[in-house]
Amino acid sequence: MTGRSGMQEEVQKTAGPDQTPESVILRVAYYSLAVNAGLVVTKLLLSVYSGSLALRADGIHSFVDVVASIALIAGIFLSSRKRRDFPYGLYKVENVVSVAIALLIFFTAFEIAAEAVTGDAAALPYSGWVLLAAAAFIPVPYILGTYEVNVGQKYNSPSLIADGRQHRVDVLSSSIVFFALLGQFFGIPLDRIAAVVVAVFIVRAGWGILKDSMRTLLDASVDYDTLNEIRSIIESDPRVSGIKSITGRNSGRYIFVEAMVEMAESDFEKAHRESERIEQDIRRQVQNVERVIIHYEPKKKTHLRYAVPLQDREGSVSAHFGEAPYFAILDYDVEKNRIERQDTISNPFTDVEKRKGGQVAEMLLEQKIDVVFVHHSLSGRAAGYALEAAGVEMRATSAATLAEVIDDVVVNHGEETGASPR
Repeated sequence: MTGRSGMQEEVQKTAGPDQTPESVILRVAYYSLAVNAGLVVTKLLLSVYSGSLALRADGIHSFVDVVASIALIAGIFLSSRKRRDFPYGLYKVENVVSVAIALLIFFTAFEIAAEAVTGDAAALPYSGWVLLAAAAFIPVPYILGTYEVNVGQKYNSPSLIADGRQHRVDVLSSSIVFFALLGQFFGIPLDRIAAVVVAVFIVRAGWGILKDSMRTLLDASVDYDTLNEIRSIIESDPRVSGIKSITGRNSGRYIFVEAMVEMAESDFEKAHRESERIEQDIRRQVQNVERVIIHYEPKKKTHLRYAVPLQDREGSVSAHFGEAPYFAILDYDVEKNRIERQDTISNPFTDVEKRKGGQVAEMLLEQKIDVVFVHHSLSGRAAGYALEAAGVEMRATSAATLAEVIDDVVVNHGEETGASPR
């Protein structure tokens, strides 16, 4: 079952009437590109003026961010394309972009560390306004990164989250660069040490991004909280008897779910409609679910419970349903082909003027009846609607006594299963 209409409607409300999730993510990516480009130019100019190796390394880091932002925009654009030869979409392009970002981060760290160890840049005297400029850089990546992460989590965009996390780590490197410049200003040689520390922080951030992206590319399961939420939605359906298995995987910012369930419904057409309703519930309640497939099969019953309207406690079958004074409740063992238990309950609604049959049907549903024997069809009546909606079979019988009904049950089931009465 395809589509994500329910999720799209909810996201559309938060994105705006004329905006799609892709357009919002692309707009944020363009913001990131513009900010990074400005930081590159400014940091490199200041590094030339001050001769600071740490500041130049930070400028290189920002240049890699520019490349990463371009890759991010390309990845988001490609992931939204639909192609016939990619029936499951190009969503994982975003995860590939996230891996590329992580590798670029590692490359940046290597360049910074190599420059710190082997470089021969000499510090130059500079005025205090360079310190003020370096201090102004510190909150910029944090504000941009937090904004990107929030938008990325809202629309489940792994590449946007990766880019935002990278920017938030830039706060550490920008802070270290500031203190290195401060030390340089007072003649304390902290520049190369600061450059190496920046490289360590960058490697740590890159590893987290690479690990998360590779999990998705290798079809790792979605997180347990999401799976448990989906499981609860399925189990809350009254027709579901049990869940045999449930799996889910991420693809880009979307989730694909597949479940095998047992249903207390032998009619496959009704079971199919019920499975579609469950799929719609999941897409509506769990964000970013792209596809849900519910495989269903009727639960194999080992026991059946029958209800027979009685005219008296001696076992005469009543020709009426709602006005029957008593009902026999029979518990039948399918495998052993025998009646295990027999009870008689009174009908408290015989004197009720309105909805007599409907109330009797509700009473029998509370007894978890599987089959009701009747002399006359309940089709088109309130009782018939209630029993049919609950999946209870209404079986016509011409038997005059309860003993004849029991004989029919045992003989008919014995012929169907090849079992003999025990």
